[in-house]
Amino acid sequence: MQVQVHTDDKIHGGESLAQWAQSELQDRLARFREHLTRVEVFFTDENSTKGGLDKRCRLEARVAGRPPVAVTAEAEKVAEALTKAADKLIHALDSDLGRAKDHHGHDTIRTQGTGE
Repeated sequence: MQVQVHTDDKIHGGESLAQWAQSELQDRLARFREHLTRVEVFFTDENSTKGGLDKRCRLEARVAGRPPVAVTAEAEKVAEALTKAADKLIHALDSDLGRAKDHHGHDTIRTQGTGE
């Protein structure tokens, strides 16, 4: 699973932020590793000089053989925004990948014959 980190010009941290985000997502999304080809991280600072919930993290997970799954979270700090977005992504992936299997682990009509 490849993790790509993108920031706007108002987010500071550079390479250390990118390495931390990659490591954090590799750990948190480890159980989905066989399903994910890439996760893209987009950090933005919505209103840099004003306070409040202005750090936004958007995660886009590319799931093999399925449409991408995207979530967004906002917080006061970049780390909080990533944590919230990762929690949302885990829930979304559980839901999305769970629909592909029934409660006994068998293929459903949605995945039958697709090789998933």
